[in-house]
Amino acid sequence: MTRSPIDGASVLTLAVTPDDHRIARYAAAAIALTVAEAAIPSPLPGVKPGLANIVVLMVLERHGWRDAAWVSLLRVVAGSLLVGQFLAPGFFLSLCGALCSLLVLGVAQGLPRRFFGPVSCSILAAFAHIGGQLLVARLWLVPHDGVFYLVPLFATAALIFGIVNGLVAARLLRQLDSKPDAEGVIA
Repeated sequence: MTRSPIDGASVLTLAVTPDDHRIARYAAAAIALTVAEAAIPSPLPGVKPGLANIVVLMVLERHGWRDAAWVSLLRVVAGSLLVGQFLAPGFFLSLCGALCSLLVLGVAQGLPRRFFGPVSCSILAAFAHIGGQLLVARLWLVPHDGVFYLVPLFATAALIFGIVNGLVAARLLRQLDSKPDAEGVIA
């Protein structure tokens, strides 16, 4: 803590690191995708492409689980604030889905990279995300087993969007890794 020269009040000063700036840039990109995605009409509540997960996958691959967790959780909180859903049921569905997804991605990091790259991690994360959301829906919002009739529809959406997002993340990672100055531009 430092003292302010004007009124003698204590001021808390936090040091901002280059890691903080990097996480903020990635989180901003994920938040922008979340807000854009909120404008896309959905045929069924809860079925969204999860475009922000592309950013999370890229951060996971390049910077590790800790940074990916920060980006994902910042995206959930700030995105919900921007779309007016903070502390609404949609916020808790998204938060639980993100936490389950992060848990699975943390476990997946220990799996052989030969078999578990961005696409397979994206599929696992998508299934975990929808599983977490269905769990919250069943335990809190729809206390009836009828919610499980939606599992085939949600699982199909998770598979499709998991594959597409994983392919996009893999391609972007390849493009960034092939550029000599990619680390300075994005990271």
